[in-house]
Amino acid sequence: MSFVHKKNLTLFDYVNYTLLLIISLTSIFPFIYVFSVSLTDPATYIPFKFYLFPQDFSLASYKYILSTNSFMNSLKSTMFVTVVGTALNLVFTFTLAYALTKKHVIGRNFMLGCVIFTLLFNAGIVPNYLLVKELGLLNSYWALILSSLTNAWTLIVVKSFMDALPEELEDAARIDGCNDLMVFLRIVLPLSMPAIATFTLFFAVSHWNTYFNALIYLTDAKKWTLQVLVKTLVIDSESSGIAAAGSAEDKMIPQETIRMAAVVVAMLPILIVYPFLQKYFAKGVMLGSIKG
Repeated sequence: MSFVHKKNLTLFDYVNYTLLLIISLTSIFPFIYVFSVSLTDPATYIPFKFYLFPQDFSLASYKYILSTNSFMNSLKSTMFVTVVGTALNLVFTFTLAYALTKKHVIGRNFMLGCVIFTLLFNAGIVPNYLLVKELGLLNSYWALILSSLTNAWTLIVVKSFMDALPEELEDAARIDGCNDLMVFLRIVLPLSMPAIATFTLFFAVSHWNTYFNALIYLTDAKKWTLQVLVKTLVIDSESSGIAAAGSAEDKMIPQETIRMAAVVVAMLPILIVYPFLQKYFAKGVMLGSIKG
């Protein structure tokens, strides 16, 4: 026989749950408003009115922004930076982390010290900008990719994860004739798939949401990333960035519905992917924390 213990809710519990519900609703309402306005027929849209549900459902705003050259260019820029940047992040992070796990590597302690030093101290915005400028990377997508190939926190976590892998497997592979490169490719990487999956998500989300670096390194509006374009539409209230295409009838669409549609398109990929892959984000916090 099993007994189910039912907790008696106290006044504090009711108050606590009520406050959490209110906070949750206040967090959700802005998203509901953005979706509702973006799906509202531009002909019936009334400014400064709260829309809980779309009024006269319409995809006119989405059709408009997806037909403009500026929005499509920013989408292509963001996709390029995300795909190429994530791939290079994984290559540099896992190869360097693997090298740092080998005690026989010359200069290992010095390199590890440099990594930890950057974890504690940062050069700042101006030195980073001057470095990118001297390398000739200004107004280039590579300024966004090469300036963030890896970071100290990720390296330390991946290194700790690899330290926990059984050394006997590597020894057995070397007995079979594998060199260090083959051991890394055939033994270490397959065993590191949980870490690879986790940090692929971390890197991809980071690149997709890149804003500040794109704002200071990309001077050509045609190379803007999606987040910079959305910022221009929402905060600067400039329509010129997205009104590069479209008919005279399209240009009668209210700017507010266009802004909301742009925000939805910018955040939709993350909203779709994140709920299904949230467990990997949670697992990423624990990677490398337990050895044995």
